[in-house]
Amino acid sequence: MTEQATLKIWRGDVPGAGRWESYDVPFEHGQSVLDGLRWIRIHRDPSLAIRFSCINANACKECMIELDGKTIYACTARLKPSEMTLAPLSNKTLVRDLVTEIAPPAERFK
Repeated sequence: MTEQATLKIWRGDVPGAGRWESYDVPFEHGQSVLDGLRWIRIHRDPSLAIRFSCINANACKECMIELDGKTIYACTARLKPSEMTLAPLSNKTLVRDLVTEIAPPAERFK
């Protein structure tokens, strides 16, 4: 039997008015939390909003989320074969699901 990670993810676009959804993800040693989130988007729910830009140079910090209450980079945090709770950054303006506003105010489109 294949090991699984369970990602409990906050979903919604209104702070405090969203819902928690859980997804079972195939687990392999060495995977990142971002790998698990991308697997969910490809295989289970393409509507899950996440932000990452790993292919682009100097675009770090886009995948910041809260994992079990701690701020982490989804691309470097390791997936575990247990339940992990993922939420948007609590100190940033929520856009949707795990996406928060990260651009400085002067750099935002109006």
